[in-house]
Amino acid sequence: MREGRPLVLIGDSGTGKSHLLIGVGTAIAEAGMSVRYTTTSALVNELAEADAARRLSSVIARYSKVDLLFGYLNLDKKGTRLLFQIFTEREECKATAVATNSPFAEWDKVFADPRLCASIADRITFRCTLIQTGTDSYRYQATEADRRAKTAR
Repeated sequence: MREGRPLVLIGDSGTGKSHLLIGVGTAIAEAGMSVRYTTTSALVNELAEADAARRLSSVIARYSKVDLLFGYLNLDKKGTRLLFQIFTEREECKATAVATNSPFAEWDKVFADPRLCASIADRITFRCTLIQTGTDSYRYQATEADRRAKTAR
């Protein structure tokens, strides 16, 4: 975190990615550092509005100061270009955490521009901590356990 290393969580829905990020973010906030959670679409919308209002630099600067920034990925070409600017500004200075259901091989579907996709993947994975949360949904397992318990009665 203090070294500005990225955190990438990859796994299917229901495998605990958000839960882990909330725990990491809470611990960092309790340590007195700043944390900002945003969905990628909300971040990109804010960046696009700032770009249209000619205040993109100030919004990027604000996001570059947060100690940990995390969110989910799914973007169009313009959003990919705008998000690339955030990742570039934060690279090796401030930590960025990303949670995604898509393995790296499918990131070209998440980021509409293949070259920017490669650049973003390169930046977000450089010296990153990668956590693969797997494919078994906690919610599904809990539902099945409840069903078995009711059936056993």
